[in-house]
Amino acid sequence: MEQEYIKLIFGLKLKQIRTDKELSLFGLSKLSGLSKSYLNEIEKGKKYPKPDKIAALSEHLDVPYDEMVSLKLDKNLAPIGEILQSKLLKEIPLELFGIQESTMIDIISNAPSKVTAFISTIIEIAKNYSFSKESFYLASVRSFQEANNNYFDHLEQAVISFSKTYQVDLTQPLNSKELEEILIEEYGYTINKSELESHTALDNLRSIFIPKTKTLLLAKHIDDAQKTFIYAKEIAYNYLKISERLYTFSWIKFENFDQVLNNFYASYFAGALIIPRTRLVADLKLLFSKKSFKNRDFERILNNYNASPESIYQRLTNILPKDFNLKSLFFLRFSYKKNSDNYILNKELHLSKQQSPHANETNEHYCRRWVSLKVLKDISKTNNTHEFDIQISNYPNEGKSYLVLSSATADPFISDSYRSVTIGIQINNQYKKRIAFSKSKSIPSAEVGVTCERCTISNCEVRQVEPIVVLSKLKDEKIAHVVNELQEKFSTL
Repeated sequence: MEQEYIKLIFGLKLKQIRTDKELSLFGLSKLSGLSKSYLNEIEKGKKYPKPDKIAALSEHLDVPYDEMVSLKLDKNLAPIGEILQSKLLKEIPLELFGIQESTMIDIISNAPSKVTAFISTIIEIAKNYSFSKESFYLASVRSFQEANNNYFDHLEQAVISFSKTYQVDLTQPLNSKELEEILIEEYGYTINKSELESHTALDNLRSIFIPKTKTLLLAKHIDDAQKTFIYAKEIAYNYLKISERLYTFSWIKFENFDQVLNNFYASYFAGALIIPRTRLVADLKLLFSKKSFKNRDFERILNNYNASPESIYQRLTNILPKDFNLKSLFFLRFSYKKNSDNYILNKELHLSKQQSPHANETNEHYCRRWVSLKVLKDISKTNNTHEFDIQISNYPNEGKSYLVLSSATADPFISDSYRSVTIGIQINNQYKKRIAFSKSKSIPSAEVGVTCERCTISNCEVRQVEPIVVLSKLKDEKIAHVVNELQEKFSTL
């Protein structure tokens, strides 16, 4: 298996390099002097070239020899490497997805977005022990976002084209009235703002779209920012000519992957329309130019747009990697019931790699030192409409630190319930180059863990349970040490 794996990885890398350089197999054959059929066998993982042939490929493709023979893959191929090493393909019923194992390598070597997202999904599901259809689809989209650094230029350009076509001024805050007029006049919508109120079973829904009559039913109690976002999503479905779509917001169920992907595309378009890239980049440049961080400066950005904090935080995950090269970041959304001790992490996104704070499927206790949880606790004790806090979170076990910003608001659909949204930016060289207040000592700093069960911080005043995972590991290590001593002692008799 080791030799087979090495051949497959080399073939995948060669195909990616050739494709990136826009070379056909015929073109690479002429360039390198190796036959087209031989190169094809290499790319399929059936042959591994001798050193002199690798040297020829390295020279003509302008790629270092060591890089070509390395088993290390870039992030777009990394999921394929992981799945090949783990032998997960042997355990998954591929026939359910219409895939034969014999042709799987040929399919994934092309690495189209959906297939790459699919492979990442399998790994993530295996880690999280969740096999529901909804989890599978959502994880697929999340992997798709991560593979593209959550930035999609064709959607950004579509927003700009739409604004020109319909004379929407992206330099000013949008309101629902302007978008409602476009839906009615241009797309023939009927807006009904009273029907949903008479159906108590639908209290958690914000909207339902009836395609046959183009009727949009709206919940009466949503604010203008929520209404604007719903209208912007409906415009996205129409302007982008998306037919395979969801009809409720929030969603009830997904029938297929395309519905989930298109729901993401429509949400992205809506966010980019309401929170235009040019304006947000300018706001962030001003914020990052300051030598010290003040809460009011960031809250001013939140107030600059007719959007919820969650929409703005989500939009930051598009803009920070693209325009500020801050790619090592995460997004979290928690929900919390007043006076309870249960914090539910129901949405997350990690760019570049899986950062430390992440969802746990085994009912462990999230670290109470996280600012994400602190703002939820704070808002549940006040009548504030918005609670904001900031923190430098240091993970001592991993030697990594993050600038973490978090906002909490009341859940408009569930009484005595609250939600927090959080963005964390890894403190690295890019962070220090881009952000002037990176040297400021005014931001509070704290050592944090992931869950209490896995935390090594001693004497933690907010610990919920003993670090049972850590203690179990230490116990196993002690047993292994004693066994080794006994092995040595009695091996000399």
